[in-house]
Amino acid sequence: MPRTAILNVVGLTPRLIGDSTPAIRAYMQRMQSTVIEPVVPAVTCTAQATYMTGKMPREHGIVANGWYDRDYAEHRFWKQPEQLIQAPKLWDMLRASDPEFTCAKVFWWYNMHSTADFAVTPRPLYLSDGSKVFDIHTQPMGLRERLKRDLGEFPFRHFWGPASGIESSRWIAASARWIEEKHWPTLSLVYLPHLDYNLQRVGLRMDLIQDDLRQIDEVVGGLLQFYEGRGIQVILLSEYGITDVDHPVHLNRVFRAKGWLSIKDELGRETLDLGGSKAFAIADHQVAHVYLNDPSLADQVRQVLESTPGVQQVLGRVEKTFHRLDHERSGDFIVIADQRSWFTYYYWEDDARAPDFARCVDIHRKCGYDPAELFLDPALSFPKLKLAMRLLQKKLGFRYLMDVIPLDAGLVRGSHGRVPEDLLDWPVLIGPMKTLQAQKSVSADTVCKHLLACIKP
Repeated sequence: MPRTAILNVVGLTPRLIGDSTPAIRAYMQRMQSTVIEPVVPAVTCTAQATYMTGKMPREHGIVANGWYDRDYAEHRFWKQPEQLIQAPKLWDMLRASDPEFTCAKVFWWYNMHSTADFAVTPRPLYLSDGSKVFDIHTQPMGLRERLKRDLGEFPFRHFWGPASGIESSRWIAASARWIEEKHWPTLSLVYLPHLDYNLQRVGLRMDLIQDDLRQIDEVVGGLLQFYEGRGIQVILLSEYGITDVDHPVHLNRVFRAKGWLSIKDELGRETLDLGGSKAFAIADHQVAHVYLNDPSLADQVRQVLESTPGVQQVLGRVEKTFHRLDHERSGDFIVIADQRSWFTYYYWEDDARAPDFARCVDIHRKCGYDPAELFLDPALSFPKLKLAMRLLQKKLGFRYLMDVIPLDAGLVRGSHGRVPEDLLDWPVLIGPMKTLQAQKSVSADTVCKHLLACIKP
């Protein structure tokens, strides 16, 4: 079995491969390549689960980055246990044919308590006083301290939030090299998120993302040279393509106007009581799962959704079956935005009544994905001073809120989740895969088959 590294270059599409990415372009020219027809929803967790299992959400259960847990009457967003994937993974399949096979899973999602041999994933420490300490989780557990000793602390604030940047992808790449040098895994899975940031901030403005393209190309080029120098074959892929948007859609505010939400006052702030609401949306980029606690409203809810500007398609029971999204975690309806729109989780009508976590980077408490977390609030007079004051409060041990995130969804200029009209915006699959010859595109659920054929010829 040839040793292999799979580099997940998030957001990479044919449109972005060119003069600003010479290393990636040169690699594509000497390898087989194609584009991947994205799974719906074309989001991180669903795409990765589909690639790694060869199954669709109906079978593997990852219907989005988050969903509503009907048993707990709570949303579950960005959870990390690998057991949430309800199907065998690529490394399980490979290990079955070679007992000496080992796998390193570096920052791919669902990376806690994994069946992979080596795992590194972001995992803050949540202290009893409400504070959060940035950290990582590893498998085996002792790997954590050894990595931090040799590479320094993981630059968590550059992984997500207003300061997101190339530093996190550089650290991840360094950790992948470290694991290879120390443990020689048969398969390395490496997640490189850098393009995800500015593409969501500014969209496909080539004049504004050239530096980002050059930076990730340098990281990928370094890994290509490193792995190939050790006789390891390399496969490049991506999960989705980000396209331009300019129209946020607030489905929960639409539902609120209909009287379908249950809103709780908490010390002058509003929180959404999911279990008490008749209908609500769990938003995830350009796709939203809509759940009904009152099934008698189904026809009314569908009619409202279909008449909401920015909604292109509403999937009910029959349509979910066709898209292989008919899993118990899925919403009663799944809503897909048009090409210029995306869905927020917002439910408040007055920003002064928004929950305290709305102005923070808080990916678990929000009932939906919030790309506004990539921005500093432009309404702040001295945002860097406020950041410095908050960090000082943290160092001094005071309780604080890092409340610097805007509530203006109009700042967001790039999104994903739907299938783009142009194949130039589809994710890529590049590598020494003979099965890709003469294939204009492959479907997301066949990626696993192509990877297996390359790794286990």
